[in-house]
Amino acid sequence: MTLFFLILFVSIVFLLELYVFRILFSFCFRTEPRLERNITNKIASYFDSGGKITFTIIYWTLIIALPINMFLHFQGIIEPYEFKPWIYVNAFFFIFAITRLSLAFYSGIADIIGWLDNKITKSSDLGDYDPGRKSFIQKMALLVGILPFPTLTYGMIRNPYRYRVRENIIGLKDLDERLEGLRIVQISDIHSGSWVFKSPVETAIKKINELKPDLVFFTGDLVNYKASEMEPFVEFFSQIESTYGVYSVLGNHDYGEYYRWDSKQDQKGNFQEMLNVHKRMGWKLLRNENEIININGAELAVIGVENYSALPQFPNYGDLSLAYEGTKNAEVRILLSHDPTHWDAEVRKYFEDIHITLSGHTHGFQFGFEIPGFVRWSPSSLVYNQWAGLYQSGSQYLYVNRGLGFLGYPGRVGILPEITFIELRDKKEDLV
Repeated sequence: MTLFFLILFVSIVFLLELYVFRILFSFCFRTEPRLERNITNKIASYFDSGGKITFTIIYWTLIIALPINMFLHFQGIIEPYEFKPWIYVNAFFFIFAITRLSLAFYSGIADIIGWLDNKITKSSDLGDYDPGRKSFIQKMALLVGILPFPTLTYGMIRNPYRYRVRENIIGLKDLDERLEGLRIVQISDIHSGSWVFKSPVETAIKKINELKPDLVFFTGDLVNYKASEMEPFVEFFSQIESTYGVYSVLGNHDYGEYYRWDSKQDQKGNFQEMLNVHKRMGWKLLRNENEIININGAELAVIGVENYSALPQFPNYGDLSLAYEGTKNAEVRILLSHDPTHWDAEVRKYFEDIHITLSGHTHGFQFGFEIPGFVRWSPSSLVYNQWAGLYQSGSQYLYVNRGLGFLGYPGRVGILPEITFIELRDKKEDLV
């Protein structure tokens, strides 16, 4: 039965690839007598001398190379995050695959419309069927279908390091005047294994320090797989300046559970190295614990939990009850929890006196659009109730950072990398 479904799957994929190949081949090599100077004819004439064979070889070589690349990656023969240029090889295959799927989808719709148009025209008194109409629809489908290629390529070249500082004012009722105007910076999801260049890191640190934060919080996912990915960047993140320090928590990627280790001992060693990285950078890592900070005589509790998720596919090591102990007398309680599903699952239900929760994890899927005050959407919204930005429920707030780095696709479209700035105010009026 398994073999049957495997053969069925491979057959469907092959037919889809054949369909997309036919679309592209037809566009490149078809000539149209009525439009002698159009772009289709120009491409066709350019490829006349042996171009058809070259095109066919290149296309099918790329198709075959994709599963080979996946096999080498999953077998650990090629480590993209150790040989950094390979990140862009994977990105090309990803963009090429998305574009082919898009082409198959829109061209399929165009072919169905053309077929229905032909049938309806022939069975009615609407006159002769116009092949030009079908050709126009097919070309429009081709135009729309290939849009992912330039869009995702632009997002990869232009946006991965275009850090955006998002400023927020959070008003807390009866905020102690000694905490009025407290300046907080949050960063999240660095994913250092994806960073090919060092200079953008320096830019990010400079932007953080220019905000003159009183507190800096990091909400998890320092790496992709292994602690060693941070080695080239420790010196930079050690330069973050903050009046009362930098506090951090672990994310689902920080436990080394997505890497195939030779032994459990190796994984434990990696995790210990991860803890040491936080120490070397001067960050206070909170693992189901809290830190009471005295700010001008007022107490602010920073509560940090290990990864907690309401989704079963992610590790769940968080213990908020343990982390919360001893914070009752604090004027303000801020929770650092990597996964925003924690807010609905536990924080809002059982810890109503936690004023602010800071999370990350979603990256906003690194794709979407946001028009402030009007509309915003990302595929992330299909998975997470709270996927980016500021949310409020009664007197409690959640902020979901869109991530400083990236994972998988080395770029962003519409959802830029983020440095979050939050200023605390006494809520005399609705400030949010």
